[in-house]
Amino acid sequence: MLKSCATIIGALLIGYSCISQQLYFEFGTTISSFDYENSLGRPLDNLLSTSKTYYGMGYRQTINDRNTLFLSLGATYNNYGAIGSEASVDNFFEWDVSYLGIKAGLGIKLFELRDLSFFLNTSLATEFLIRGTQTINNDVFNLVGEDEFNNTILFFRGGLEMQYPVSKSTAIFVGYNYGKSVLISPGENTEKLRLNAHQFGLGFIINLPTCYCSY
Repeated sequence: MLKSCATIIGALLIGYSCISQQLYFEFGTTISSFDYENSLGRPLDNLLSTSKTYYGMGYRQTINDRNTLFLSLGATYNNYGAIGSEASVDNFFEWDVSYLGIKAGLGIKLFELRDLSFFLNTSLATEFLIRGTQTINNDVFNLVGEDEFNNTILFFRGGLEMQYPVSKSTAIFVGYNYGKSVLISPGENTEKLRLNAHQFGLGFIINLPTCYCSY
């Protein structure tokens, strides 16, 4: 019985691997904004967005015979930032943080226009703070290791992508995603920082040698 199940699962995996196995690489700009609450639960309203860079890479594979549904799994390196001030106390604030993440996504091909393919993408990522500073006036604070900011965040994203083949094995894509984070906080009476991010990216999709699939 176990051998039969293993044979069936193996056959399914081989079948899917012949549909499409691909690697992707992407980079672009993140325009982020912060929703911040101090340890007393008071928000800071005068926060402005800043532009940072992001990078990503991973594996993508179709999950249906028509090549219209894609699952992906990859790693991300995201930079976020914000600046602001509080006139009542004459304070200037700035955040500059970097997160390393693991992302799982689903892509749906909407339609094709000649060689162009259009996709709707959704993803969920777990991201970990690896570098961060908070500036208050002329004082700079390291956020790594601080209980208030050394958190794991979940990031939900959704957006659109346009893909164009440049060869039989490679395609280029551009895309836009909007995401919001859900903060996993270590306590109730701590500073809380939630992130909103618009991402504009450019990337490449490369077919693996084991499955030479056309776009």
